[in-house]
Amino acid sequence: MYDELTSRGFRVSIVQNPLTSFDDDVVATKRVLARQDGPTILVGHSYGGSVITQAGGDPKVVGLVYVAAFAPEVGQSTLDQYAEVAPPPNFVPEESADGFATLNRDKFKAGFAGDASNDVAAFLRDSQVPIAMAALKAKVTFAAWKTKPSWAVVATQDGAIDPRLLRSTARRIGAVTTEVKGSHVVFLTQPKAVADVIEQAAMKAQAATR
Repeated sequence: MYDELTSRGFRVSIVQNPLTSFDDDVVATKRVLARQDGPTILVGHSYGGSVITQAGGDPKVVGLVYVAAFAPEVGQSTLDQYAEVAPPPNFVPEESADGFATLNRDKFKAGFAGDASNDVAAFLRDSQVPIAMAALKAKVTFAAWKTKPSWAVVATQDGAIDPRLLRSTARRIGAVTTEVKGSHVVFLTQPKAVADVIEQAAMKAQAATR
């Protein structure tokens, strides 16, 4: 995805979410935003959609792109959204005694990276960064999608967030929606299609500022 976007002339900054708390992840995003020198499109994948929902009020942010992602309402957490449509059966987080979770090894590929090669899926499985369950339970207090134009990529073979939930979420936030045949890691397996959506958002935002 980075290569695809930079080859099109975009400046790309990647936020490394610590995943230790929701607030920590929002702060990490705002830290990167502070270094941007112009209008910015925030892109969030999965739980990252919750993070950009909270952080996207920054005046530099001119659009939001949700890639197989959550987009909570104010007062709602990431996990709350599963109340509408439960996660698919192969998406199995396993919480350790310290309150952090990783995905079940045996079901990882089917639940997270079904269309990736076995080697790539194994690398993703073995390089998982544990996430604090408290981060997934934290309620957002601001919803940037209410005031910023939004785009959504629905991964039609998503094994972590049911595509029905992705579609209903996109409708709820009024996002311009594109369906892409791919797993939860659609940004990795279908980078051109996802980059097309990000470029569309960037071009729309650029036109609006003229």
